[in-house]
Amino acid sequence: MIQRFQTLFLLGISICMGLLLAYFIWGEVVQDQNRVVTFTAFSIDVTNTQGTPERTDDILIESQSTWYVGGLAILASLTALFSVFQFKNRLTQMKLGALNSLFMVATLGACYFLINDAEKIFPETQGQTQLGFFLPMAGLLLNMIANRFIKKDEKLVKSVDRIR
Repeated sequence: MIQRFQTLFLLGISICMGLLLAYFIWGEVVQDQNRVVTFTAFSIDVTNTQGTPERTDDILIESQSTWYVGGLAILASLTALFSVFQFKNRLTQMKLGALNSLFMVATLGACYFLINDAEKIFPETQGQTQLGFFLPMAGLLLNMIANRFIKKDEKLVKSVDRIR
């Protein structure tokens, strides 16, 4: 049953959470000090750009590891992929969907906490959320839609069993 609608949504979750690993979650630029703060799934980096737009001569001032955000994103992506292949047991798929929601909410919570913590580095400027911050939200939406289709399939199977 890999051709079902929920499979497309589950693959979309896996792609969204995989893309979280590649995109910036948050960034802040301090022009007068030539400093940039970037937050990715695996680190928060404070970089001195030395007034040049090229990234070749940047000096890394400080780096803080945020491996748990990347770990949660990988767990959510793998859980969605595993759920695709559990199509014979829809109750397991629904349980995996609930677990996946917890992973994505934990990812969003960790991102929000780390963004608030990182904004304290340069309080005079405000950073901007990037695409990576919105990808877990898109994954949550896709997960909700996939769970609806899984429940719909379960209802259909139960109604056919009653007719027999």
